[in-house]
Amino acid sequence: MSDLLRAPAEIKYAEELEWLESIDDNPKPFSWRLSPKMVRLFILGSERSDGLDREISQKWYGDRSFVERSIVTLASDRGLLLIGDPGTGKSWLAELLSAAICRNSTLVVQGTAGTTEDHIKYSWNVSMVIAKGQSRESMIPSPIMTAMESGAIGRFEELTRSTSDVQDALISILSEKYISVPELDSDSIVFAKPGFSIIATANSRDRGVNDLSSALKRRFNFVRIPVVTNKKSEVEIVRFRTEELLRRHQIELEVPPTLLDVLLQSFADLRASAAAAGSDDEKLESALSTAEQIGVLEDAVLHSNFFGDRALTARTLASSLVGSLARREPEDLAILNKYLHGVVEPRSKEEGGSWPEFLEGGRDVIATLS
Repeated sequence: MSDLLRAPAEIKYAEELEWLESIDDNPKPFSWRLSPKMVRLFILGSERSDGLDREISQKWYGDRSFVERSIVTLASDRGLLLIGDPGTGKSWLAELLSAAICRNSTLVVQGTAGTTEDHIKYSWNVSMVIAKGQSRESMIPSPIMTAMESGAIGRFEELTRSTSDVQDALISILSEKYISVPELDSDSIVFAKPGFSIIATANSRDRGVNDLSSALKRRFNFVRIPVVTNKKSEVEIVRFRTEELLRRHQIELEVPPTLLDVLLQSFADLRASAAAAGSDDEKLESALSTAEQIGVLEDAVLHSNFFGDRALTARTLASSLVGSLARREPEDLAILNKYLHGVVEPRSKEEGGSWPEFLEGGRDVIATLS
């Protein structure tokens, strides 16, 4: 695993999954590797009441009911659509579900304006077709078709970013559970094996880009993943991801709890400001999600490790925050400057601590970018 830039969940947590499978005596749907109870336990982590001989770490932070509804949906004939704002952990939850259920989370189609029907059905190896003609051997199955043939979970990221004709191609797959290959004279239908399902994700901010048809909506169960607003949960998520980052880069650098509080409070302030804004011009372009918090902290940690004194400071954190969130000039810089003067400056005078250095670092980087 050390030679992979980012190992998929089934490789990263392989030992944990093997152990859970070895002790799992609960009923399993279809060809699932773990029972629904063990899938939930793998994702949300173990509790003392579970009575296990070892601790299972929590990997996704959110309401238990979202995970349970997702698992129940995948045990049915319907597809699962995870929908929510950017950075709410939809793709990570989809990956964990796939890893736990079928031990393969890599059967993924990425939805874009350029995604075609071939990407979700099949295409052809041109050189083999020229040499031997069209056959099953010269056919290139899509990740969705591969999932059908193996009874696994296929994933479709950013479903609403693909065009309506591509979305409509999913309707027959979800309804009939087979793909017809009219180019072949024999063996021209690929049937789905038990266990096959589709997990799709969609950003709520993409509403209106390529809205789903009512026919396709009926074939999905919707699970809406809200933005994490609970401070305790957000701290756990940011700390979990930061510890992963430090291990991956083999960095020994401490993130002081006071600076974590500064980061969380800054995002809470900016979210409140965005909610009170009268127009989009008064809001940062950033979604201010938990994922973006992690990105800010990652940037600050790496900068401190490579160019600082191997210690995270409030000044570096402020620089990373402004640098990461200022995507439009001059609009975003003006919003961040207003935040520093209107909120951080009074707080630094009243509370002290890391806030004065954070204020100074933010002002310096804004002056540089302006």
